[in-house]
Amino acid sequence: MLSVLRVHLPSDIPIVGCELTPYVLLRRPDKTLYPEDVPESSPLDGHFLRYKWYRIQSDKKVAVCSIHPSEQATLQCLGCVKAKIPAAKSYHCSPKCFSDAWQHHRVLHDRAASAVNENGNEEEELFGRFNSTGSGVINSTLPTSASSASLINGSTPLYPTTVTQRNGGETWFEVGRSKTYTPSADDIGHVLKFECVVVDAETKQTVGHPSTLMTSRVIPAPSPPPRRLVPVNGADVIAHLDADGRISSTGTFTVLSYNILADAYATSESYAYCPSWALSWAYRRQNLLREIVGYRADIVCLQEVQNDHFEEFFAPELDKHGYQALYKRKTNEVEFNKAAQSLTEALVPSAQRKTALNRLVKDNVALIVVLEAKFSNQGADAPGKRQLLCVANTHVNVHQDLKDVKLWQVLTLLKGLEKIAASADIPMLVCGDFNSLPGSAPHALLASGKVEPTHPDIVVDPLGILRPHSKLTHQLLLVSAYSSFVRGVGLGVDQQRRKMDPLINEPLFTNCTRDFIGTLDYIYYTADSLTVESLLELLDEESLRKDTALPSPEWSSDHIALLAEFRCKPRQRR
Repeated sequence: MLSVLRVHLPSDIPIVGCELTPYVLLRRPDKTLYPEDVPESSPLDGHFLRYKWYRIQSDKKVAVCSIHPSEQATLQCLGCVKAKIPAAKSYHCSPKCFSDAWQHHRVLHDRAASAVNENGNEEEELFGRFNSTGSGVINSTLPTSASSASLINGSTPLYPTTVTQRNGGETWFEVGRSKTYTPSADDIGHVLKFECVVVDAETKQTVGHPSTLMTSRVIPAPSPPPRRLVPVNGADVIAHLDADGRISSTGTFTVLSYNILADAYATSESYAYCPSWALSWAYRRQNLLREIVGYRADIVCLQEVQNDHFEEFFAPELDKHGYQALYKRKTNEVEFNKAAQSLTEALVPSAQRKTALNRLVKDNVALIVVLEAKFSNQGADAPGKRQLLCVANTHVNVHQDLKDVKLWQVLTLLKGLEKIAASADIPMLVCGDFNSLPGSAPHALLASGKVEPTHPDIVVDPLGILRPHSKLTHQLLLVSAYSSFVRGVGLGVDQQRRKMDPLINEPLFTNCTRDFIGTLDYIYYTADSLTVESLLELLDEESLRKDTALPSPEWSSDHIALLAEFRCKPRQRR
């Protein structure tokens, strides 16, 4: 007889919006183990599995801390209650928690006092971008009966919500009949119960006793403090800020660059300071998607996107928000590797080519696309003219002992862009994680168009790929978008300037872990064809709150997102 041997969850802390998929291990009549699902449509050994999920609601009301969602709340901000801020954001686990969070918490009060939604739905406008808890109402305000009218989880038909059992002060509500379940805002503060039972395919009768597991209380997905776009071209522009932080300009476009931290690298060994549930891909993918979509960028450049995650999650999810996605997989047969093979064939003696390729052939890639704008800022005197834009997105090699390879990869990318620039009058953006600190040779090449022969990064060049040093140049007029915080004017610019390194005109950091803090990510643009209108505000170490390190429950990557708003300069008449 088919029997359930084991049932468990990768994490026993359920989070709103993050799918729960229990691992179910079966034992077949011949004693072999079977880890796959057995739906009614495909029975195994004459049996299939039936699943149910329950929400256990206690008569005892429990509130959850908005900053430390695994902790029970002990106090509530009355200012939030008066301002009608979602209740889930008003609870704290201790006076110290409330005091430490006040700098960011009071932003909610300020926005609630100043923002007015034209449709009258103020809360949705204010908190919709990062609000992962729906209405934000926690169990202290839930009714004693389920607020959902039907079971909405899983791929099976919808069923009425039923009270299956009441035991003392507890009531069990059936909320799902699928193997997977995604907790909703109604589940916050409540324990979930998963039930799995073997069913005879012929008689439809259950066989043996159900196997069950209980979760911890459902917690709301932590919400990071909102990041606003800061105008850099004049103080008067601040008046045109929308309630969600966007600038209502015409003829402009925004570009986001973000290393999202691949799941393969998000291990507890590397990030022991981050809770294991916040490192799980089921949680991080939803949190990352909320953040990415919330920025509403016209162009999105992502790095460290795993192939299966792109195909199964990001491509379909971003499509729902109107994005068309292009993807370049990291393999041994693309981009920089092809250039490496050509280089070694031309410069390296045949006896040394294997060693040379081992040094040069990495899995780094670059993706270059040419886009056409849907708007035109050329005016009525230039009808029918197309506005094109070239965007490059890359992730450069990480190894610090391969500085020659890093520089060669960046040089190869820029030389490719030069060829495009020679054939077309087109604005250009160069985005990505360059794994290169400001002042390094790759950064010098980007920022100044050349690398000095005395630069220490080019001393080690065992393959001679950087010689002659005179070739370490490019003719693109590239400028770092975030350097506009140093040169710019406007409300909010002075505050952002304090988060910049004034000597090199770059952010103090774009990557922040327990072991490293520094700038590795950049957005560069051709200054002869584009101007920067506004920039996404930078984080400071206080903004990271817990342990001043990434990733965290609020921010699901060890990098921060960079975003710039650009305007195309009018073309010069020839």
